[in-house]
Amino acid sequence: MADYYDLLGVSRTASADELKKAYRRLARELHPDANPGDAAAEDKFKQVAQAYEVLSDPETRARYDRYGEQGVGGAGGNPGDFFGAGAGGLGDLFDTLFGGGSPFGGTRGPAGPPPGQDLEVVADITFERSVFGATVPVNVRTALRCDDCHGSGAGGGTKPVTCSECNGRGQVQRVRQSMLGQMVTSSACPKCGGLGQEVVTPCPSCNGDGRIITEKTYQVDVPAGVDTGSTLRLTGRGAVGPRGGSAGDLYVHVRVAAHERFRREGDDLITDLPVSIAQAALGTKFILPTLEGDEEIVVPAGTQPGREFVLRQRGVPRLQGRGRGDLKVRVNVQVPTKLNEFETELLKKFAESRGEELHHESGLFARIKSAFQ
Repeated sequence: MADYYDLLGVSRTASADELKKAYRRLARELHPDANPGDAAAEDKFKQVAQAYEVLSDPETRARYDRYGEQGVGGAGGNPGDFFGAGAGGLGDLFDTLFGGGSPFGGTRGPAGPPPGQDLEVVADITFERSVFGATVPVNVRTALRCDDCHGSGAGGGTKPVTCSECNGRGQVQRVRQSMLGQMVTSSACPKCGGLGQEVVTPCPSCNGDGRIITEKTYQVDVPAGVDTGSTLRLTGRGAVGPRGGSAGDLYVHVRVAAHERFRREGDDLITDLPVSIAQAALGTKFILPTLEGDEEIVVPAGTQPGREFVLRQRGVPRLQGRGRGDLKVRVNVQVPTKLNEFETELLKKFAESRGEELHHESGLFARIKSAFQ
């Protein structure tokens, strides 16, 4: 369900009068009598009614602002939920119109403890681990169940007792006037927070919360082929909720370190092979260190700069499919930047034998320039 404030078209700081005006305007526009046969308008009317029901009560509004829909009984997953078992919303409106209890059936019980938060953490891994996969530790500051009270929040060998204000229902009802007449509304019990139980003697270790904040290390299985930006979801490894609430999820964002020789292009691995002019022209062999051992690369005579040698299925495993990418070895012909006199004469004779013209500086200017190099 959308945010209640957005449904009413008001800010989160709206006053009670602003909420009422927004609700009345929308109720007139969306009421089924004004939109016969319009299912979308009827659905929106139900959502607006529930939003106003929650926000018009200071206590339920405070709980909604803090915990969201879970804080007001967990109702509101979708419009159909208003009329199902354990639902709230318009079911409370019908309490008044039909003498208590929704005509669609169902009763409201304790909302139960709210679930814990989802957590996020970054896992830094090496390039090799991203290619082949690994199990890596991640540290996260989280909320864990208090072992002393087993998550109940009750200390000294005691247990939570039935809430004296709501008698264990987790809900309290109030009668108030609305534009539709007298209306009985239900909201989470302010004393027990909708749990139906209260802690008389809080656990000294967790102060009655049923959980403690601490550092936790998880071992995360990183699959082969992940890259920077990949996110792994660990269900139930987030923070636990208070007083026995379920745990959220842990999201692990992967960050891969750069490699000194290899880089990724999709599922392919790329590396550069430095080759001299003579080696490219005459041909040679190289022993290339790869992530999986040494490979012999034969560079044939006349190899041109930028040529690729492809080693099939030696790249990165495909996360969303079978097989692997390729390992591509790109030739980088290196031109010497400094030549001694003997090397210079050899290259000159080589150029002359091929009829190639050379344009180079000579005489006094060339000697002066070389003195400053």
